[in-house]
Amino acid sequence: MLRSWFDKKQQSTRAQAAPGLAGPRVPRHSGSWSVIRKRLEAEPGLRIIDAGYTSPNNINFLTNLGHSVFLADLEVDAFGVDWITGTDEEEKPVWNTAAYLDHALNFSGRIFDLVLLWSALDYLPEPLVAPVVAHLYANMNPGGQVLAFFHTRMQGEEAVRCRFHLTAGDDVEMQMTQQFPIQRCFTNRSIERLFSGWSGHRQFLAKDSVSEVIMTR
Repeated sequence: MLRSWFDKKQQSTRAQAAPGLAGPRVPRHSGSWSVIRKRLEAEPGLRIIDAGYTSPNNINFLTNLGHSVFLADLEVDAFGVDWITGTDEEEKPVWNTAAYLDHALNFSGRIFDLVLLWSALDYLPEPLVAPVVAHLYANMNPGGQVLAFFHTRMQGEEAVRCRFHLTAGDDVEMQMTQQFPIQRCFTNRSIERLFSGWSGHRQFLAKDSVSEVIMTR
């Protein structure tokens, strides 16, 4: 079902380029979501960042459990504004990462307990990846967790950018959203380097070329 859906969508450039959400939702089993969901059910009053295009489903699900939600569409904010301010001595682009973080992740002093980061790090331009992770670390409580998905392939349906919708079970629902080029595939070692200094790292194997990770601050 997943392959036929993506194949159909890839035939339409207009559908891929459209902002927001397009097409049906496809269920996907998620071991990491199962773990996070149990925490959400046991600990009301958490502050949560949900990365991606606005999902009323996610907002309702989380607020009904007694949590507060901050929305951040990191890729849209990254590609929607020119954050390059010039070039350095080696003619490499200079990125205004501080301005990007202030635009995309301005928390007004709030500290968070959970980040549903999904696959955002696969699509962010390289100069923004480490600053985003460091910014999240600085604005989370000890014991706070980040749920992240990492693609293991750069082409085909596995590289399509999706929005993930929460469910009351062990599945998340994938829905095609505005497309940006996938920038990289993280290895286990590169994930560990990126999150060095965090206290915990739990990885979940999946069958669809997507690796799931829960990082604990």
